[in-house]
Amino acid sequence: MDFGQFLWSLLIIFFAICYFMILFNVIIDLFRNHEMNGFVKAIWIIALIAIGPLALLIYVIVYHKGMQERATAQAEAYSKAQQAYIKNMAGTSTAADQISTASSLLASGAITQAEFDEIKKQALASA
Repeated sequence: MDFGQFLWSLLIIFFAICYFMILFNVIIDLFRNHEMNGFVKAIWIIALIAIGPLALLIYVIVYHKGMQERATAQAEAYSKAQQAYIKNMAGTSTAADQISTASSLLASGAITQAEFDEIKKQALASA
């Protein structure tokens, strides 16, 4: 195997990886698309298997905008879910929540007025 054959093999492998990445993205998008019925999805999958690159190219040209919108919507949903999970696990609360909790502790006699003032000062400083 000479250097030219090595470079040719490397180029073929690169394009094969690109093809499979696009193919998997299209298949994922097919299942993510709720506007398309199951029969149409089945036809697209058969076309992707039967005529491969041509069907892939047609799908990307026809549905490129919808693919981007669905991917963006899913990324935003994941981001919101992650932020909600982080807030839930961190137990972060707003300054108003901290002051309200401290106020109820002060009313019950669990903390003194000086401790309440310190908690209030810290809560407002962190906000």
